[in-house]
Order: sequence, then C-alpha cells, then structure tokens
Amino acid sequence: MEALLDNIRSAWNVGAIFRTADGLGVQRLHLCGITPTPENKSVQKTALGADQSIPWSYASNAVSTAEKLKAEGTHLWALEQDQRAVPITDTWQADDQPVLLIVGNEVTGVDPALLELCERIVYIPMQGKKRSLNVEVAFGVAVSALQNACRL
Repeated sequence: MEALLDNIRSAWNVGAIFRTADGLGVQRLHLCGITPTPENKSVQKTALGADQSIPWSYASNAVSTAEKLKAEGTHLWALEQDQRAVPITDTWQADDQPVLLIVGNEVTGVDPALLELCERIVYIPMQGKKRSLNVEVAFGVAVSALQNACRL
C-alpha cells in the first residue's frame, strides 16, 4: 500500500503521517501540492526519523501523479466524506494490484478531480458529534482498517 497526501497544510501532520506509515508498513508516500516535504524541520521533528525510512516523492500536481499511477495499474482509493463514499468498515478483497490511499487537505478535503479518478471512496463512520478526525489520525485508522479488510 502507498499513500498520496494532497495539499496537507500542517508539517506536524505530515511528520506524524510518516511515523504512522512506517509503523503500519506503508511502502511509499507521494507528497503533492502544498504538502511539506521532509526538508521541513517540523516534518523532521515530528517524524522522528521515519522520514528516513519511508520512501517518498514530491510532485506539484496530485492529479498528474494519480493519473500516472492509475495507468500503471494502481487502484486509487480516497478517504473522504462524499455521497459516493462507502464505510471503511465494509470489507472487500483487493486483487494483487497495488492500492494508493489518497488523503486530502485538512479543511477542503481531497481535490474533486482526484475523487473522479478513484475507483473507491471510503469514509470512517463517526459516532460522536464531530464528523471528522485529524488527517493524521484518520490516515492511521484508514490504513489499519484497509490492511485488515484487504490483502494490500
């Protein structure tokens, strides 16, 4: 499993995502748009070295990156609250093709153009009054749930 971070604003969230990705076995992070890279001191501080163990790449255009990965056979799945989204708790079996989980901006979410490229949009069912989690927390919940539901 790989992940694409679409315009994440907070360097601390990005660093924490690196740590979570390392702990959960994510193979690569694709950092896009305004997402801070590990050259940022706050990313380094929060990642606690995970920025050195998780391969990553940067591209200014997330849509182009996603199109390229999709053309190579990667399944694109977005984590987003969207009318097309299904609960992440629904299980399904993936084939042997790699999966790319797309997470988006803390305020505006995943770019609609990216959502159009995705074959699956998932959301985390919430039980409290809040409808969403911090992007890093949501990333960890989603990766863990997908790993338990699929052979990724």
